[in-house]
Amino acid sequence: MSDEAVRAKTGKSWDEWFAILDAAGARTLRHKQIVALVSPEAGPWWRQMVTVTYEQARGMREKHQTATGYTANASRTIGVPVDRLFEAWTDVSLRGRWLPDAELTIRKAVPGKSLRISWGDGTNVDVGLVSKGESKSQVAVEHARLPDAAAVAWAKGYWKQALNRLQEALED
Repeated sequence: MSDEAVRAKTGKSWDEWFAILDAAGARTLRHKQIVALVSPEAGPWWRQMVTVTYEQARGMREKHQTATGYTANASRTIGVPVDRLFEAWTDVSLRGRWLPDAELTIRKAVPGKSLRISWGDGTNVDVGLVSKGESKSQVAVEHARLPDAAAVAWAKGYWKQALNRLQEALED
């Protein structure tokens, strides 16, 4: 995120925010406490952005790390309608063609939009679906509550391969 973007949205540059947070003793605070130091006028999204960027810059948080673990993301645009893409996740037989042996429980599903999934190892998978027209859709996967950076690397590779198989299964 550029200095210009953060200044336009929050009224301060990165250096200014870091100086304010350092002076307030933010290096010793928890995430929520740091968020509270960022002015409410910045808005909730920008308060989080400033806080996470500060934590990363000060070595308090690694890339892909969240308050509940690590997160990996993957996405793909596939040449099928969004309803067919949704079906590929919810139909057990169809899902078995591209995501074999996956232990998962769909906790919530909004047709054509999203799924919240509990993965067999206790991690979470959120799936977002977006129609890109009559015959094209995007799927975005966020695999969260991963234990460490090594698990992020594994999940990124896993989901890249899984989405390749999904695309092959649906576009054939």
